[in-house]
Amino acid sequence: MNSLSQHAVPVIPLHDLLQRFNQVRRHSEHLASPLSAEDMGAQSMPDASPAKWHLAHTTWFFETFLLAEQLPHYTPFDPDFCYLFNSYYEAVGPRQPRPQRGLMTRPGLDRVRAYRAHVDQHMQVLLSGDLAPEVYALIELGLSHEQQHQELLLMDILHLFSLSALKPAYDPAWPVDATGQRGRFIGHAGGLVEIGHAGDGFAFDNEGPRHKVFAQAFEIADRLVTNGEWLEFVEAGGYTQAGLWLADGWATVQGEGWHAPFYWQQDNAGNWLEMSLRGLQPLQLDAPVVHISYYEAAAFAQWAGARLPTEAEWEIAAGTGQLQQLDDVAWQWTQSAYSAYPGFQPAVSAVGEYNGKFMINQMVLRGGASITPVGHSRPTYRNFFGPACRWMFSSLRLARDVTPYSARNDGSDEFARDAVTGLSAPQKSISPKYFYDTQGSQLFEAICTLPEYYPTRAETALLTEIAPQLAALIAEDAALVEFGAGACDKVRLLLDAVPQIGLYVPIDICSNALERAGAQLRQRYPALRIAPLVDDFTRALHLPEETRGHPRVGFFPGSTLGNFTRPQAVRFLRSARELLGPDARFIIGVDMVKDIATLEAAYDDAAGVTARFNKNLLTRMNRELDADFDEQAFDHLAVWNPDYERIEMHLVSRRAQQVRVAGRTFAFKAGERLHTENSHKFTVQSFTELAAAAGWEVSDQWVSESPQVALFCLR
Repeated sequence: MNSLSQHAVPVIPLHDLLQRFNQVRRHSEHLASPLSAEDMGAQSMPDASPAKWHLAHTTWFFETFLLAEQLPHYTPFDPDFCYLFNSYYEAVGPRQPRPQRGLMTRPGLDRVRAYRAHVDQHMQVLLSGDLAPEVYALIELGLSHEQQHQELLLMDILHLFSLSALKPAYDPAWPVDATGQRGRFIGHAGGLVEIGHAGDGFAFDNEGPRHKVFAQAFEIADRLVTNGEWLEFVEAGGYTQAGLWLADGWATVQGEGWHAPFYWQQDNAGNWLEMSLRGLQPLQLDAPVVHISYYEAAAFAQWAGARLPTEAEWEIAAGTGQLQQLDDVAWQWTQSAYSAYPGFQPAVSAVGEYNGKFMINQMVLRGGASITPVGHSRPTYRNFFGPACRWMFSSLRLARDVTPYSARNDGSDEFARDAVTGLSAPQKSISPKYFYDTQGSQLFEAICTLPEYYPTRAETALLTEIAPQLAALIAEDAALVEFGAGACDKVRLLLDAVPQIGLYVPIDICSNALERAGAQLRQRYPALRIAPLVDDFTRALHLPEETRGHPRVGFFPGSTLGNFTRPQAVRFLRSARELLGPDARFIIGVDMVKDIATLEAAYDDAAGVTARFNKNLLTRMNRELDADFDEQAFDHLAVWNPDYERIEMHLVSRRAQQVRVAGRTFAFKAGERLHTENSHKFTVQSFTELAAAAGWEVSDQWVSESPQVALFCLR
């Protein structure tokens, strides 16, 4: 919701204003058109209003503040409507209590529509005459007010339909929020800046006056948090950890029994679904999370080692053009309490009487939503709700303070951010991608030759054995796309067996590794065209132009998929499907569930090579992030987690200690774990279900002799 007020607007031609008036009024009717009379009369909770009331109240606004004041000899349509459809204007008179709006079975819907037609007809007359600038401004206010209620109408209908056992769709064709990769943090220098409405065009008076604020240097995510990221928060016990929550938020979680966003639910098989304007739908992991409270947003940010942006930071970043999903998905919580800007004065009229009173116990949201009418949102728009509200279209983008490493250009800034984020979380962790500096890569090569470490040998043997069968599945002149190619070792087995491959596209984040591997492959396969792609293979959005017109085959050996959480794995498989395109095949290697002794030995070898590999993370942080880890104060731990069917690697603190990393201090308790890697193991059924969740179907499968590994071909 928002306060209603006047702000100076330029006088526009009457024809344009009349056209805009008619468009806005027709749009309200259009939004109500899928609804039955029964739908439009129901009130699902005190904070919501019936759709019939929204249509009448927005009409009452024009009748009360414009026709009654500006059109000579105007007669109100029905004097009782002033009581029934006033919202909160004390100066106008008493009103129907808000929680009882759903009890108004009379007037009927036909009578409300007749009321709209009556007021619209008289507004045409008013708009045909000469109007003072303040009347133009009041009309613009009325139109913006109606657009707010267009949002509210959809929010309230979604809440109503969510309570129905039928879970009906408002519109089965309602657009789906665009999916995409996780957000990246973008730095801003801060400083003394101006925010607030500049005075051009309409704005609510809470958007001004424009004024100076000082912002410290900060970083803000370019995208909203996704459902997949939120699911990780849920699965990590985010709703059960009191330390993540504000006190009032934790009391609300306990009292209301929250365990997921407002419209999430699970079916009998444990799959997550989400109620939307399209009805009850499978949860899209790559889509932005929506319908969360301020309390939830703040708790997630705490869990993620970040925070919510201030509204000033949000407005500064929005002005750079670098933010995606700015106003087309959901309003975004900020950490700013809703209060007056310096110099704020409420408008002197009945429509401004509540501006000051709203500025308490509410938090500011910025941006816009998928239900926001076109042209209604602005970078300075200050939406606001109570911190426990979550039926509205609300989401979050993360922000964080700049670390001392943000100005460095040697790559350590990203390492520092990820390390600080992981070490700040309740369960300390760090991404396994940081294992592979020069020393780490050498140690991993040594691990692959250990007698206990079976995966590399077993997969190489299986790949050699089935290469002729793979060749039969690969089309002539195919483009082979390898995800996380590295040294391009295993692909040679495929290239030797499948001469019809016409183009090889290795994807890796390390350009030096691709250059070295490419030079070797060109010597061995002089007829093979090679088009390397330097990118994070989990985020790549486009393949090289050379792949156009080639049948495409993805290749992802090495059991790396097991390092992802389930939401991450589904997200990667889905992005790979989109990257490879229709009719593509995808060859993936995974490790299989087996006896615990074999699994744990593979990740905790007798020679201690894996332990040195794990502890090298500490060495690297000491060297690159000015950390002061005592490597002897941590033990390597590899343990089987039966609940998630994965081997976990941890570094366990041998004593209570404090460690400095990237200018921050982190405390470890005795026995506290730093989680460094997961290696999920699969069965044929669990992998098939995982692939299906991302839109793939298993066409072929090969499982080795014990110790079992597997290769799957997806289509």
